[in-house]
Amino acid sequence: MRPCFLVIDNEYPGSISTRKLVLESAKLNVITAYSADEAVGTLDRFPNVDGVVVDTQIQGRSCAEVVRKIRSKHSSIPVVTVSPGGQDPCGDEQFHVSNFDPKQLLDTLHKIRPNEMDKAIRHENDISPEGKK
Repeated sequence: MRPCFLVIDNEYPGSISTRKLVLESAKLNVITAYSADEAVGTLDRFPNVDGVVVDTQIQGRSCAEVVRKIRSKHSSIPVVTVSPGGQDPCGDEQFHVSNFDPKQLLDTLHKIRPNEMDKAIRHENDISPEGKK
């Protein structure tokens, strides 16, 4: 089973989130929320996600408030914050990465669920035309 992450993005819901595209291209399942309130409600409905990725410039509440709320209700879910240039972590998150480094984000998510991500990669290689040589 592929890991699933809740991505709390600050981009307009009608656009395609670059971060979501990166994660889905890496064969991860993604649930997206576009505000702090939507994120908390989504996490209440889908509490078994493997982790939460929070844009530090989230709309509706401060990043620190969002992380505290997530941690208070779902303390076992790892939280990764993402900010421009990797500056200004929110506090209370387990991981913090630069907004401009997709590889760093994927490497961080791999640390959260290494076995599941490795299995997803192997499975994708097994079923892809390039993997069948």
